[in-house]
Amino acid sequence: MSVHKLIFFLSSFTVTLSHITQLVLSHNKLTTVPANIADLRNIEVLNFFNNQIEELPTQISSLQKLKHLNLGMNRLNTLPRGFGSLPALEVLDLTYNNLNENSLPGNFFYLTTLRALYLSDNDFEILPPDIGKLTKLQILSLRDNDLISLPKEIGELTQLKELHIQGNRLTVLPPELGNLDLTGQKQVFKAENNPWVTPIADQFQLGVSHVFEYIRSETYKYQNRVAQ
Repeated sequence: MSVHKLIFFLSSFTVTLSHITQLVLSHNKLTTVPANIADLRNIEVLNFFNNQIEELPTQISSLQKLKHLNLGMNRLNTLPRGFGSLPALEVLDLTYNNLNENSLPGNFFYLTTLRALYLSDNDFEILPPDIGKLTKLQILSLRDNDLISLPKEIGELTQLKELHIQGNRLTVLPPELGNLDLTGQKQVFKAENNPWVTPIADQFQLGVSHVFEYIRSETYKYQNRVAQ
């Protein structure tokens, strides 16, 4: 479906579409999302996976009932002003785009209802400290970016059950990560393919539980303070 057909589709059936709760437009060749997407007043699930979307309209932030937004595998290099004004959003997938820390609008971390945030396969070098505001997060995927460090505020995500940081440029972990319980059988912590330095690299050889035991130690906390 072309963007012109989508605009016609939304314009022609505004009354009917206002009752729709799910819309899947994945695997098309859309390059943008029309402004009248705002007419989908009751939409809860929007799936634009695998298109060629380069920008989003600011009107997308008016979708007050939106819970699940999939924008994975597109060409986004920025998000519109006001994007953080989605009060019901629980799952946001931005995997496989061209985003970095400068792509996020100022209110992005107002999305405090988020339970799952997928930012894998983008161009992030740092994760903004405001990530700590997303206290309901259970899944955070940062795989295959260019991250050189993680902020200490990641330790405030105490409901986190999955953390994916593999394939970055990380050498150490913040001691605050030790506040999280990511070593149980129902938790997931993936961190391979990073240039970890000794002695933390040695702990990874022994297993995830050893890593967390080490970063919780007073020795590691002291070394981290000295390094700063």
